[in-house]
Amino acid sequence: MAAVKRFGGLTQVELAAATGLSAATVSTIVKELAAAGVLETTTTSRSGRRALRVTIARQAGLVAGVHIGPRGLTVALGDLAHEVVADQSLPLPVDHRADTTLDRVALLVVDLFEKVGASLDELQAVGVALAAPVDAATGIVAVRGALPGWEDTAVGPVLEKRLGKPVHLDTDATLGAFAEHLLGAGRPVRDLLYVRLSYATSAGLVLGGRLHRGGTGTAGQLGHVRVDPTGPLCPCGNRGCLDTEVGEAALLEHVRPALGDVTLRDVIRRARTGDPGCARVLTDAARRTGEVVAGLVTVLDPQLVVVGGELAHADAGAVEALRESVRRNSLPHRFATADVVAGSLGTRAELLGALELARAQTDVAEGVTG
Repeated sequence: MAAVKRFGGLTQVELAAATGLSAATVSTIVKELAAAGVLETTTTSRSGRRALRVTIARQAGLVAGVHIGPRGLTVALGDLAHEVVADQSLPLPVDHRADTTLDRVALLVVDLFEKVGASLDELQAVGVALAAPVDAATGIVAVRGALPGWEDTAVGPVLEKRLGKPVHLDTDATLGAFAEHLLGAGRPVRDLLYVRLSYATSAGLVLGGRLHRGGTGTAGQLGHVRVDPTGPLCPCGNRGCLDTEVGEAALLEHVRPALGDVTLRDVIRRARTGDPGCARVLTDAARRTGEVVAGLVTVLDPQLVVVGGELAHADAGAVEALRESVRRNSLPHRFATADVVAGSLGTRAELLGALELARAQTDVAEGVTG
């Protein structure tokens, strides 16, 4: 079950290789679990030969993934075979509040179940990726100013009350790292640094093949590393945090003389369509971020740095600028250095990570892990 859940679907031959069990043993177990309604088998073809593909049965349930950012909300339903069944996104107003946004989340989840013709009883768990550092013990935003209007809301319990299902919460960069490690560019490595370039800057860590959240669950707050002790005030209360130079407000300040009153979404769209000025602003921000990332690379020595977020995927030059900055500013290594690559899951990494977080909490997962 762990092998099928991890890879989404395998033939019986592939299952034997993944588990180390004999083909006969795999065949017997698959028959038993299919009869119990936990697995499904379908005929497929591998190398021109017929084979039996094994997946987790749809009736084993569905999970929901939620990504709540500063300016947008996305909700998705997924089955336990790593397939996204349905999803929907909504823009959010500036300084959206927790109560109204969580109401929208609950309504979207219900709407998606109706869309796919499923009952809410099939919902096993909900994973939430929140664009703010979250206290591990309470589920409350741990840094004031990180997501205005959310400071005193225990997101998990509030959403559990609305949906009547277990809710599991983490920061979006941590879940972006989780998704890229399980499904994306970070699959080949055990030590991964995920850098999220978005309205704010943050990071997620996978060390020794496991998520590293820190002692209080707030590891990876890259945007709050101080880079200028005399710099402007950050919403967190400190001066000169990285986000005061590469966050949303700073980026808009750079383009305002040329473009007037625009949003960061406008800047991203212009960069994607080839606007050189907007692309330059994003590239400069990535280069400055790379200087801070270089310090983490020197201290943690990850095998790979994966870059995600809207800014990274708006312009390919942003990833290259961050890569060169890391190489220039980290400890020179005679034989190897951490590679820096764009995430392969695009801007959906955090949402997919939320789905994986929910899947990890299902009864199936608990039965596997004990």
